[in-house]
Amino acid sequence: MHAKLAAWVDEMARLCGPDRVEWLDGSEAEKERLEAQAVASGELIRLDHARLPGCLYHRSAANDVSRTEHLTYVCTRSRDDAGPTNNWMPPEEGYRKAGAIFRGSMKGRVMYVIPFSMGAVGSPFAKIGVQLTDSLYVALSMRIMTRMGRAVLDRLGAAGEFTRCLHGKADLDAERRIIVHFPEDNAIWSVGSGYGGNALLGKKCLALRIASHLARREGWLAEHMLILGVEDPQGRVEYITGAFPSACGKTNLAMLTPPEAYRAKGYKVWTVGDDIAWLRIGPDGRLWAVNPEAGFFGVAPGTDSRSNPNALATLQRDAIFTNTLLADDGTVWWEGGNGPAPRKGLDWRGQPWRPGLLDDDGKPVLGAHPNSRFTAAARQCPCISPRWEDPQGVPISAVLFGGRRERLAPLVCEAFDWNHGVYLGATVASERTAAQVGTIGEVRRDPMAMLPFCGYNMGDYFAHWLEMGRRIPKPPKIFHVNWFRKDAGGKFLWPGFGENFRVLDWILARCRGQGGARETAIGLLPESGALDLAGLELSQGVLERLLEVRREEWVEELAGHKAFFDRFGGRIPAELWRQHEALAQRLGATAAAR
Repeated sequence: MHAKLAAWVDEMARLCGPDRVEWLDGSEAEKERLEAQAVASGELIRLDHARLPGCLYHRSAANDVSRTEHLTYVCTRSRDDAGPTNNWMPPEEGYRKAGAIFRGSMKGRVMYVIPFSMGAVGSPFAKIGVQLTDSLYVALSMRIMTRMGRAVLDRLGAAGEFTRCLHGKADLDAERRIIVHFPEDNAIWSVGSGYGGNALLGKKCLALRIASHLARREGWLAEHMLILGVEDPQGRVEYITGAFPSACGKTNLAMLTPPEAYRAKGYKVWTVGDDIAWLRIGPDGRLWAVNPEAGFFGVAPGTDSRSNPNALATLQRDAIFTNTLLADDGTVWWEGGNGPAPRKGLDWRGQPWRPGLLDDDGKPVLGAHPNSRFTAAARQCPCISPRWEDPQGVPISAVLFGGRRERLAPLVCEAFDWNHGVYLGATVASERTAAQVGTIGEVRRDPMAMLPFCGYNMGDYFAHWLEMGRRIPKPPKIFHVNWFRKDAGGKFLWPGFGENFRVLDWILARCRGQGGARETAIGLLPESGALDLAGLELSQGVLERLLEVRREEWVEELAGHKAFFDRFGGRIPAELWRQHEALAQRLGATAAAR
């Protein structure tokens, strides 16, 4: 019925040259047929049905195992509109470069047409996309990660707006790989990669880079945030959203299991989403949020029964595992997971593997790639919220920002007000760990955990956050958390994981006008006795160190804030400079000249 959609599909088919075009309807019969084709072609492998019913295994190319951020571009007419933190390319050049790789790349293949909705179909939050792809892995993963099929086309009707998403594997040559976003055209082209982060275009590409551009224009927020609900013994549920850079435990927090002492009282945590939140002002004046995704695309290594038992339970059926170890018994395994390593299997590259295997340099050979992934439907999560698909979303009481700081940031800090909270989010940083490329301890700024995902100039993005604060009659409180403080010996001071619930408990008490706090130069911190530590054995003086504000280190931190803001020139809002100067005054320091 949609003439523009049909014409676009025809145009892209002429460019890519597939043998045929197949429109997907989202039915179970179609899923079974596509799975059978993928297994027959070797693109997917069926896992042991008795142990992992309905689960599949995928192995991506060895040169294609993560997001290729250096080949990811925002294509706007003005370079300043993309900003200094995005790779920029003029739109005409983006279409030309990607088009040259796409041309004829699907010869001998099928082009699958995937109509999908980010957000429940018909929700006022929802956005519709149509992805074209020559990958069965992508087609089957999009079934998990989005709502897709005939119902979406029915909702789109004859003239509805949609994001045009073109994806192709081409020859998987890293030299012929590019991901280009055209926010002014509402379009995404990705070619040369089959890895999910580059190929599932509804996720980071649409739900963050394109959606952030739409959100600014339409007056809402598209954020790299989890959403969780905390239910108290009386049955009251309050909702929190939180932004955390990589390696900060976002998925683990989204699926958190409260400590036994809290569970015994009747407390529960409900998962609404683990990665992306779209937030709008509701008719009651509060900020409401939805998770636009339908599944989880999580990192496998390090996921075990201690860090995230709910994630493990989610993966027991109908999941797709990518680049983990494939054991000889038809199961999967990864470093930092549950149980001992299998006696033998195939590693993520498809090579024979056994425990203790060393490479030519004498280093251990990993069975699973460090960025190996699982894809599973959110509805399978044991703690999924009854309201996770509510088309109106859930009301947000608190917004969390977090980073990974060994010394500087305290365990938790409440912003004085919305504008101060935006400053906290805009200056979020983490320190590099031994597992990351770069100098250990080097500070990396990742404001609102959106640095790789904001589809426009981040100076304008900060201004949009400030404007939203002016428009929200009943804004949520904003907090900064840091689970990663260490002692002089390099040991974590805070146990983390489920014990983080104790901090959430204080945060929600503050949102209700309860919970004791003391004012410091950087914000409001729990006063003595305000955190419930019953049943938690902390050594003498540990809590004081977790909540310590070291003036001299914060004075040094001010210079890092200024250096980051300076990158944006005149696009940084004056209010953030005012917050910077106010922090300097509270610290008894002199703010450096702008």
